[in-house]
Amino acid sequence: MIYLDYAASTPMCDEALNMYNTLNKEMFGNASSLHDAGGHAAYALDFSRQRIADMIGGQKEGVYFTTGGTESNMLAVQSILNGLPPHKKHWIMSALEHHSMYNLAALLERQGYELTIVQPDKEGRITRDTLLPHLREDTGLVSVQHANSETGLIQDLATLSPLLRERGIVLHSDAVQTFGNIPVDVELLGVDAISISSHKVYGPKGVGAVYLRPGTPWRPVYPDTLHENGFRPGTVNVPGIAAFVAAVEMMTKQMELHQERYAALRQYFFNKIQERSIPLRLAAQENNKIARLSHILGCFFHGYEGQYVMLECNRSGVCISTGSACSSGHHEPSPALKALGASGREALQFIRISFGKATTTGDLDVLVDILTDLTSRQERSLSR
Repeated sequence: MIYLDYAASTPMCDEALNMYNTLNKEMFGNASSLHDAGGHAAYALDFSRQRIADMIGGQKEGVYFTTGGTESNMLAVQSILNGLPPHKKHWIMSALEHHSMYNLAALLERQGYELTIVQPDKEGRITRDTLLPHLREDTGLVSVQHANSETGLIQDLATLSPLLRERGIVLHSDAVQTFGNIPVDVELLGVDAISISSHKVYGPKGVGAVYLRPGTPWRPVYPDTLHENGFRPGTVNVPGIAAFVAAVEMMTKQMELHQERYAALRQYFFNKIQERSIPLRLAAQENNKIARLSHILGCFFHGYEGQYVMLECNRSGVCISTGSACSSGHHEPSPALKALGASGREALQFIRISFGKATTTGDLDVLVDILTDLTSRQERSLSR
């Protein structure tokens, strides 16, 4: 099997797996217990919290562990809105956000919050100019993802932060796709809160974290919760958290090497596509105005529905994705693709290819052969 869907999930690396197995055997106590077994688990948890804080340039007191990116987004936004003054009932998010944010928006609307969804400019950027007209006196929170999971486009959060700070508006960012892949420093980015996840960086599933800059207003979603300083209920998954830290430390040490490899693989793939005249184009065209994650390729394959292409690849032992091109049960563009101007037909033709540590040029050759065969079939069909 050739796996090219690393933006969806990654296998656990040896470092994470070894850490997970060791702590499950040797530090299995409940970190809230007062006996020695609990104390050992609490020490591992505190150490992990400090390491995450160090890696994002934050403070240990601001790190709260969760079950993953979706819960991190939902708890971060809800907790912050809960902690704002009563008149701050308006919040903003970009049109490029993950579906978990759209699901949360529906819940918050029922709770009396008003949402404005900001569209990117034609380059796919959320800028001061696109954001400023939507800021109001009652705006309390703005959420802009660091990088999009379908296109890989990276937002320049540092240019938005001063605009919001001077108005007392909290800035949250979904950094699930970037943390461990590119540098994420909360001070340099100027964010007040971020969401991160373990299984995107070769750690275990079911683990993530929220960082809330100390001093950022928040109030628990679940009253009287004792775990994670009241941020979320339930026994903390210490082995999973320690494995998350082991994985991201490994990724951080090799970050530049990975990025160089991914950029080379990306160029290799598009050279092959061009040589074979395969009708594949990026959903967000390459330019020098906006950075992107080099390991994520969101593309439209002209003439075929993305789901059919994905299934044909799967039949040949290659795993790719259709991203989030359609809402469940509806042939509609994903919010991110729609914001970039994709039509309904184009959205159905969307596929996502994403590289990982184990990806080789040989893997891409196999994929290119499959896409070449599909192209040939289409040409034969049109010539009849």
